[in-house]
Amino acid sequence: MSGSGPGRSPYVERADLLVGSELVTMLESEALPASGVDPAGFWDALSSLLHDLSPRNAELLAVRADLQAAIDRWHRQRAGQPHDAVAYRAFLEDIGYLVAPGPPFSIDTENLDPEISSIPGPQLVVPVTNARYAINAANARWGSLYDALYGTDALGDLPGGGPYDAQRGARVIEWARRFLDEVAPLRGRSHSDASGYHIADGHLVAAFDGNGSTGLDDPPLFAGYNGDPSNPTSILLEHHGLGIELVFDRAHAVGSTDRAGIADVILESAVTSIMDFEDSIAAVDSADKALAYHNWLGLVTRTLTEEVTKNGRTFTRRLEPDRTFTAPDGSTHTRSGRALMLVRNVGHLMTTPAVLDRQLRPVPEGLLDAMVTVLCAMPAKQASIYVVKPKMHGPAEVAFTDEIFT
Repeated sequence: MSGSGPGRSPYVERADLLVGSELVTMLESEALPASGVDPAGFWDALSSLLHDLSPRNAELLAVRADLQAAIDRWHRQRAGQPHDAVAYRAFLEDIGYLVAPGPPFSIDTENLDPEISSIPGPQLVVPVTNARYAINAANARWGSLYDALYGTDALGDLPGGGPYDAQRGARVIEWARRFLDEVAPLRGRSHSDASGYHIADGHLVAAFDGNGSTGLDDPPLFAGYNGDPSNPTSILLEHHGLGIELVFDRAHAVGSTDRAGIADVILESAVTSIMDFEDSIAAVDSADKALAYHNWLGLVTRTLTEEVTKNGRTFTRRLEPDRTFTAPDGSTHTRSGRALMLVRNVGHLMTTPAVLDRQLRPVPEGLLDAMVTVLCAMPAKQASIYVVKPKMHGPAEVAFTDEIFT
């Protein structure tokens, strides 16, 4: 098989499939080498997946269409009549739209990263085809509390235009100190009154301008530091598994006016982010899918960059490195600098002309996503690969998804 079809470039034959040339180039020059998967084995497996499971995918969509047609008839036949909730529910159960709950069951999921199993925190969803947005979302693992308070209405009002407003800055610092008193209180004192911090015998000590010193109410909240223990450049606290980094710099515009020399408070924020191949993007051909997979692979391998121009200045946006601290016991402690990334695949409904099967039909896009997004995720240094599968209608479609990934 060969030739051109929908899209911007010719198709290339691979294992009884016609594949858009952009997608072939991306997979064979980027994804397959990065994953270590044999190209011939990959194409054979993709062809097998698509030809074996596409008929089942079509059957499930036919069930959806039948259900929708029956529901449409129900409403048309009762147009203008009062709604009978009991009769409607019985009808939905009769046609199989509502399914009776099955017997109790349990599952046991292994190899979970702590961001999934034990660390509570916000999650972002971002279009994977926009490299700048995707990098920003991955980098949202850590963010400035000072910037968030100063630049939004979290204080009750928005900032005015123009240069830095020292009065508003003082309100930000006051708010942040109250926050520290709430989440990492000092024993008998307030962070607002501290004139400096240091580390002694593996413990955090806050000093008060010659008026004594104290430690944390809960000493294990101290998780690490950088710099000299007597004059640290940063201190890491931990609250409910989330980091709070105090950054010290008495030469900084803010730190120079702060009693304790704190230039910023950095919070561990969006601990996970969904890189979205579905609703937030439009990928209609081989070139679009190749771009989406390229960006996803670049996020996983930390090689994705984007040139950004802002306020007349151009710079390169890239993924943040991990953050390293000296732990209280003197060992080195590393925390991820980026959100743990999940990938949202397309649902069962969509097809894509990026790949044509042996009957020259566009293939189910969700099947292609399953194979390629997992391939691209393989270089990640995570315990597992996390795939978000949307818009499943009932247990039969869930079971089909389980079959796909099995």
